Amino acid sequence: MDLQAKLRELEEKYNTLEKELSDPAVFKDQKKYQALAKEHSDLGTVVRVYREFQDVRKQVEENRELLSDPDPDMRELARSELDELEGRMEELESELKRLLLPKDPLDEKNVLLEIRAGTGGDEAALFAADLFRMYSRYAEEKRWKVEVLGEHATGIGGYKEIIAMISGDRVYSHLKYESGTHRVQRVPDTETQGRIHTSAVTVAVLPEADEVDVEIDPSDLRIDVYRASGAGGQHVNKTESAVRITHIPTGLVVQCQDERSQHKNRSKAMKVLAARLLDLKKREQHDQLSAERKQMVGSGDRSERIRTYNFPQGRVTDHRIGLTLYRLESIMHGDLDELLEAIGTYFQAQSLAAGSES
Repeated sequence: MDLQAKLRELEEKYNTLEKELSDPAVFKDQKKYQALAKEHSDLGTVVRVYREFQDVRKQVEENRELLSDPDPDMRELARSELDELEGRMEELESELKRLLLPKDPLDEKNVLLEIRAGTGGDEAALFAADLFRMYSRYAEEKRWKVEVLGEHATGIGGYKEIIAMISGDRVYSHLKYESGTHRVQRVPDTETQGRIHTSAVTVAVLPEADEVDVEIDPSDLRIDVYRASGAGGQHVNKTESAVRITHIPTGLVVQCQDERSQHKNRSKAMKVLAARLLDLKKREQHDQLSAERKQMVGSGDRSERIRTYNFPQGRVTDHRIGLTLYRLESIMHGDLDELLEAIGTYFQAQSLAAGSES
């Protein structure tokens, strides 16, 4: 099916959904109504762009006809408008191709966010806490829910590791390109000479796994319970509430001790394990595709240095797309839309280019 035929089909579907949504009988069935409303909303962007494309194309055709008008002033006016209209038509066509790219089936999912301090000691741990606050504030703006599943805090307010579940509307589609090494350049509070230190933190964004995504055979698990360590009051040394789960086939180990209840710790640990197994499955599929096609985009490799936060100059640079923004303070307060949208657009364009070459 060519592009125009596909777009006409989507517009017809959009119009049909509009009629269904205006039916009182459908409105009474809220489950069906919400499903149709979501489908209608998802189609809305591509239909709006398609309708603008049709309008601009019509104007282009009218201006081309006017090029043969006997009035020289009319011909000149048509010619002056034509270049701009044709440029706009090309932009809209590219946008439509991008919008019709196959949707990532994981985009609708909640995510498991894992932030770990890397090189840099205490300063890296402090920056891990800064990044967690940044993503938490962004989540708050999006009306998402953030639930901490596990943390390894330091005595100075940092984190060696923090793991959280972020739940809401299309969380993975917004955060999926955040996986990688985040580098910070700043003068630590403990630095008396005013020297700039460079530290690193790794971020992993894993889509939440449903039962249909990952099957976990109970016989593949070794579950150990032990007494929690660290802060927690008198119960720490008396109850075996902490849980460690080992997935024997892969060697993955997950532990959770934040809750006083062994049952709750086990439930949280299973969530983390399922998400990591889904990520492992995803990576195996990616490796297989990479072997078949040399150039794959948007891998989200956690070993890749993706971004630098330079505090003395107040700038943030994303190395993958060559974008530098001089508003570090607002970004650290969770104002991430401009940055994340630019990264998403870049990877979509890469996917489009890869698709046209294959």
